[in-house]
Amino acid sequence: MRYRVRFIPSLFTILNLFSGFLSVIYAANGNLNQACMFIIYASLFDAFDGVVARFTGTSSKFGVELDSLADVVSFGMAPSFVMYYFYYSQLDGIGIALASLPMIFGALRLARFNAQLVGFDKNYFLGVPVPITAITISSFFLFHFNKNFSTELSTSFVYILTFLLPILMLSKFRYDITPKFTKKEFKLHPVKTIFIILIIIMVVATRGEGLFPFCLFYLSSGIYRGVVNSVRRMLRSKSRNDEQENLKYKTSN
Repeated sequence: MRYRVRFIPSLFTILNLFSGFLSVIYAANGNLNQACMFIIYASLFDAFDGVVARFTGTSSKFGVELDSLADVVSFGMAPSFVMYYFYYSQLDGIGIALASLPMIFGALRLARFNAQLVGFDKNYFLGVPVPITAITISSFFLFHFNKNFSTELSTSFVYILTFLLPILMLSKFRYDITPKFTKKEFKLHPVKTIFIILIIIMVVATRGEGLFPFCLFYLSSGIYRGVVNSVRRMLRSKSRNDEQENLKYKTSN
């Protein structure tokens, strides 16, 4: 019975992997909507496998490795293939190289995460999580590419996402983890938990169109936090230097 329970989180991981595979198939058949939707489905399965693993107490090294392998397909190869097929294919070899960046840097991001993993709970992510980059790409192509955005703006966003997302994945910017929606988590982080609930309501109310703006906000939050912390460190360092200079001046006099 214990082994059956341990397999449940891996079942969700396999569904995540299979969703990424279906995304590639739909993209190859020219079905942009379904290709993007299956990336989003994969992200839901990815979230559930972690929740189930914590709930059943079955987190394991095997589960972590399997999850990373599935993520490379669903959140690396699938969104890269979507970008290539629906935009970069017109650029031939250069297009292949550009479209591959989310996949390559996503694999590097996952390898770094596994190498630094200690235990199974984190207070924050170092660099943008790979599922977020995939959701950003899929929600952009699904709801905004040449739809809510003009052709010129859509083109600009394609290039921005192509270069910005890989950089952020390997950056040292800190990003909040998703709340676990437990009583303990709510007591520790009530504002963050309520904010996430409101975001979910907003995405549902907008029928998914609010997903891309939320992703942009999440991406910006890490950059903002990193810049603010850097400025604070510079100010503290300047303050310490000024104090030392004043102390030397008083000592010399």
